[in-house]
Amino acid sequence: MKHLALALLLAILIHQQCFNVFVEAGDGFIRTRGVHFMLNGSPYYANGFNAYWLMYVASDPSQRYKVSTAFREATSHGLTVARTWAFSDGVYRPLQYSPGSYNEQMFKGLDFVISEARKYGIKLILSLVNNYESFGGKKQYVNWARSQGQYLTSDDDFFRSPVVKGYYKNHIKTVLNRYNSFTGIHYKDDSAIMAWELMNEPRCTSDPSGRTIQAWITEMASYVKSVDRNHLLEAGLEGFYGQSTPQRKGLNPAINIGADFVANNRIPGIDFATAHCYPDQWFSSSNDQAQLSFLNNWLNAHILDAQYTLRKPILFTEFGKSSKDPGFSSYQRDLLFSTVYYKIYSSAKRGGPAAGALFWQLLTEGMNSFGDGYEIVLSQGSSTANVIAQQSHKLYLIRKIFARMRNIQRWKKARGIRRGQRLRRNRGKPIGN
Repeated sequence: MKHLALALLLAILIHQQCFNVFVEAGDGFIRTRGVHFMLNGSPYYANGFNAYWLMYVASDPSQRYKVSTAFREATSHGLTVARTWAFSDGVYRPLQYSPGSYNEQMFKGLDFVISEARKYGIKLILSLVNNYESFGGKKQYVNWARSQGQYLTSDDDFFRSPVVKGYYKNHIKTVLNRYNSFTGIHYKDDSAIMAWELMNEPRCTSDPSGRTIQAWITEMASYVKSVDRNHLLEAGLEGFYGQSTPQRKGLNPAINIGADFVANNRIPGIDFATAHCYPDQWFSSSNDQAQLSFLNNWLNAHILDAQYTLRKPILFTEFGKSSKDPGFSSYQRDLLFSTVYYKIYSSAKRGGPAAGALFWQLLTEGMNSFGDGYEIVLSQGSSTANVIAQQSHKLYLIRKIFARMRNIQRWKKARGIRRGQRLRRNRGKPIGN
């Protein structure tokens, strides 16, 4: 009965043109139309995960089975989008040794990840640089420029220095034009990739006005689109509000980082909005009830702003609850997951912009050294794994109903064409004897 009710609701929404189901050829690339993601002509909703370690692990051929295992376990729980790093700058096992100098072994690891994602039907969001020192990040880029005689006073000069921006643009060009040694497809032509991400959690505390990050995203979004028109692009934002919406700034945790959820996502070339959800980090001294109250308000505000202000889809690209939190219980983690998932499902079934969420982070058995408290090992059959699988099934049902609607429209279109052909053939024929 629930499934029937959902089908009827979606049929009404389509009739009222809250959705448009387009009949078009499918090339496998995810695109946007209004507040919806579209895949092969139908609205697309997805449950997903983060696994930053995929390229790093796959760079060692003897460890690649862990990537395959992660994708296999993910698909068995209905997960269809993965977010991961396409960077490792000047550190141990780097992708980029120095500006323009690349580690082929690490690149082959990323080649394998993309190839396996295609095999398992998983779409990838690939992030191009880190805000933090982990895996090099903006600090490493600034240090490279300093070593070439550039006088830079802050890691935030990553966003301002023409030399540093040149290094980063070269990295964009190199990654997007990479020829995959497993698939024989250039990355910029590969539909297994859903989107590029400019930076993991861009922050510029030296300019809380937001002008620096706004200018940087504008410049880099334009550059990415000049290289690759096939893929979607997002900025990597955490969702903090800025000067463009002073009425929303009260929703922020006590963090002023120079980003602006609305202004940054309005930039041409940014195809969809993102936000992260970490109430256990942002309000660590608050109890679980207060954290959930914040989470509800945070989700509601971003979904509303995506719908009515940005008019773009939104993905919640990181969320989770750490097992290292004081008084942690799996029940509280399940409650947080269920809260995020409920908001997305409620939006999706009404034609809203919330298209999915990606939990942090997925691991497989034997990866304890990668654990940070937020890890989920699906094969352990936890209650959280069940919550994840249930959400995947709900979003799958929505996609399935849209696919049926699309087939009906195809049939109606074909029938109309045949009817027109018959009328043209009969036109002018004598009536009777």
